[in-house]
Amino acid sequence: FSAMPLPLVLQASEAPLRLLTSAASDDQWGHSLFALIPSWTKKILFKRESSDNHHLPEDVSNMSVSSGFGITLQKCGVVNVEHDPQTADITLLINNTNMLFSANITDLILLDNITGLDVQKNSGNKTTDGLQIYKKRFLQGGEFFAINYSALLDAKEMWDGRVLTLPVKLTFRSSSQNKTDLISLTASFTITEEEKTKISYSLAIHASGFFIAFFVSLILTSAIFCIVYRTQILKWSFRTKNQEIHHELSQNHKLEHSQFNSSDLFSEDIIMNDQIIDILSFEESGNMLQALEDLEVASLTRADADLEAYRMQICKEVIAMMMKNMVLSHSLFPHVEKRMSSIFKKQFLAMEKEIQEEYERKMVAITAECNLENRKKMEAQHQKARNANEEAEEIMKKMNEKSAVEYRSLLDRRHRLEQDRLKRFLLVKQEEYFAKAYRQLAVTQRKELHNIFFTQISNAAFKGELKLEAAKTLVEDYGRIQGDIEDLMDFLQASKKYHLNRRFAYRKYLISKIHLRDSQASALINAAATQIPSLINKMERAGHLPESHLGVLLDRAEAEINSVKQKFHHDLKQEKQKVRQKLITKRRREVVQQKEHRKEQLSLGDPFKTTKEITHYLSHWKNLLSDHTIEFEELTEKLDNEASEELKELLLSVTEKTVEELKRVQYGIFVQELVKLSVPKMFLLEAVEEHKKEMVVKHEQLEREERARSMAAEELLELTRQKLSQELETGISEQKKSRSWEQSVFMQV
Repeated sequence: FSAMPLPLVLQASEAPLRLLTSAASDDQWGHSLFALIPSWTKKILFKRESSDNHHLPEDVSNMSVSSGFGITLQKCGVVNVEHDPQTADITLLINNTNMLFSANITDLILLDNITGLDVQKNSGNKTTDGLQIYKKRFLQGGEFFAINYSALLDAKEMWDGRVLTLPVKLTFRSSSQNKTDLISLTASFTITEEEKTKISYSLAIHASGFFIAFFVSLILTSAIFCIVYRTQILKWSFRTKNQEIHHELSQNHKLEHSQFNSSDLFSEDIIMNDQIIDILSFEESGNMLQALEDLEVASLTRADADLEAYRMQICKEVIAMMMKNMVLSHSLFPHVEKRMSSIFKKQFLAMEKEIQEEYERKMVAITAECNLENRKKMEAQHQKARNANEEAEEIMKKMNEKSAVEYRSLLDRRHRLEQDRLKRFLLVKQEEYFAKAYRQLAVTQRKELHNIFFTQISNAAFKGELKLEAAKTLVEDYGRIQGDIEDLMDFLQASKKYHLNRRFAYRKYLISKIHLRDSQASALINAAATQIPSLINKMERAGHLPESHLGVLLDRAEAEINSVKQKFHHDLKQEKQKVRQKLITKRRREVVQQKEHRKEQLSLGDPFKTTKEITHYLSHWKNLLSDHTIEFEELTEKLDNEASEELKELLLSVTEKTVEELKRVQYGIFVQELVKLSVPKMFLLEAVEEHKKEMVVKHEQLEREERARSMAAEELLELTRQKLSQELETGISEQKKSRSWEQSVFMQV
């Protein structure tokens, strides 16, 4: 009697966590390397063996979920039923290559359920709740992010008919939306154990086969055991050695070279800068300023995180430079310095890993807690809206139909505003929780770094490897240099805040110009549209148009005007979408070019390699980062202005076409219709000429208003910039005085 391994069927299906407005096309897979994905899923075999050796077809079920922003989340896998215990190779895929809808996304957190699986090798953090956590700071449009790992199926957890439900959840923020807008996708993934097929044979045949197989396998095993064993040992030894060497080189690279050389320098600024295009292009006029404020708050938060990363790297490199200088001054033996530097590197890496893991745990916990609180408050808000609607139904029964429709529209608008206000409040509150947790961990990380330094110096002095006088001098120098680092960070923080505020002021100025242009476009279109019913009414008042035709013509005029206006909004939206792609492509290209240029400068002038003087090291980075910030902000302002001008030209073009279309409706349709109704042609021509003059006057009036308002906006912008410059100088001066006072108190203590 024998039994076959239990065959498994994997089913992958996904459903978004919340309602989404659109879905990405699956056709985009055909234009990427991940067109191979379906072939992987087809290897998820559904086999059934019997005495007749029939081959059944494969059973594959694989679906993907897409967000309205072109993000596709997919979880698929292959189960090896021949292996004991059975193994599953799992792939998690976040695809952002949809060319029509793709946008930059940030703050990606992937929660992967692994209940009932024993994961072998992966890069995630396993938690006690049967989850793996993966985190990625950003994913650009046109890119993908894939994670692969292997797992053993827990035999204790498996039985006939068991279904393992292992969903994966993705949360992220999209650059096409407000920064504070958190979006979630959930992909369901099931492993179903379908059946156990048992095959019985004759007992004698079975016994004979067993003994024959036993002796043959024993002989073969004895013959090849040594060869296989030695081969595997050598292979494992070689692999382990390579991994150790690779790991050591990776550590050395991270610490021996400044992270300011990284190509990801200011990468978050690049990602978030794309969002201004969406705000200027598609955000409703009333929401533009709020969306801009949300973006700038996110930029400030990201700047704080970047500055903290700079601080930690500077501190680590300063410690390395101090240790090398101790060797040059013959206060420390080279082999002792090498050993201590190695210890510093390992402890710094361990500390950073621990802090990062703690940060991710806090983010997951805060997100879960806030989601629960948000659901409760949003449900309470929805219940409040339902109660208000029930009361409104009773009131609307006493109204006429037109008033009831208007009342319902106003009530729905009020509910939407209340929900949006509550949602924004909850998201801002969540961001505050995130920022508070990050600040706490940042302070903890600074303390841990100082503790590592002082502990190693104390140990070296205790062992006699470092003289007490030299250790005392080293600690004093370290304290003084930390003061210099604080001065540097104060300057960088004040400078970054100044430039972000300056950027916000300029973008606010651009938004005011957009509002002005939108109002002018609406005024021109409305003026041209009003002339059509005005012409009809004028003919009726002059007695040239029978009253019986008045209502029909006015209704037709209203329908024609509405049709033209709808076409205007449709065409404007379509053209803006094309311009958006063009602007983002250009912006990314120029920013990447500047980054590459900056990277070349950094590689040639890395102060960690080119100087032994710590004061010069700090001064060098102060100048380098200041210059980079100025260049980046100048480029950003130029790109913002070009985007604004491009959108201006687009709006003027579409508006002009719409006005011409309304003139065609007036002259080509209604003038001809009035002529057919025996309205005097000369009277009509006089009215048409008068309308043309009115449009010219209206256009000139709007241009004068635009010039006046633009001048006022430019003056306000200049005053704001002057105020920001004064605040920068005052802030730096006051901070220096504060630091000087703190240092004097510290030295007295």
